[in-house]
Amino acid sequence: MITYRKTDESCLSVYDSIPMRLTVESEYSIEKIDRGLGGISLTEMPVVPYVKEFDEGVLRWREVFNMQHWAFFMAFDAEQPIAGLVMAARTPNVHMLDGRDDLAVLWDIRVREEYKHQGIGQRLFDLGREWARAEGFKQMKIECQNNNVPAVHFYHKQGAVLGAVNEYAYYGDPACERETQLIWYLDIL
Repeated sequence: MITYRKTDESCLSVYDSIPMRLTVESEYSIEKIDRGLGGISLTEMPVVPYVKEFDEGVLRWREVFNMQHWAFFMAFDAEQPIAGLVMAARTPNVHMLDGRDDLAVLWDIRVREEYKHQGIGQRLFDLGREWARAEGFKQMKIECQNNNVPAVHFYHKQGAVLGAVNEYAYYGDPACERETQLIWYLDIL
């Protein structure tokens, strides 16, 4: 039986025990028409499959950020942690918040591989959205990359709008410099 709990930052080590990996089978190719003045086209293209491991440094979050205005949600199968979602808000040194007090960022979402496609991520997303709405935020901001096609489809399905495409967001980071940052916005009020 899957249960869902609102937790807090004291559960970060339990949260970190949930692996965050993605099997990439396709990516969005970014084409700038007339160097961007004519628009941008995103086309899903198959790639030779590979596994992307995300190393988010979850345990460092507490050292870097004041998490007083963050929300943590986790899913458990019996007592085994199987999924989680973190929302960040009203934290001055979180650049994704753009200095806005009316914006919440979906900071992290993860589901164990064997529990994917069972609606668990959807339920966690709904809990995060409900929390943001109850806290009075107007929008959620969400980041993903062009090689996370399932996330692109998921956020689009939620009604989020692609607000930014940044091919240079990870420039200089060898682990992901070939990836393109996609920023989504979801109105919640």
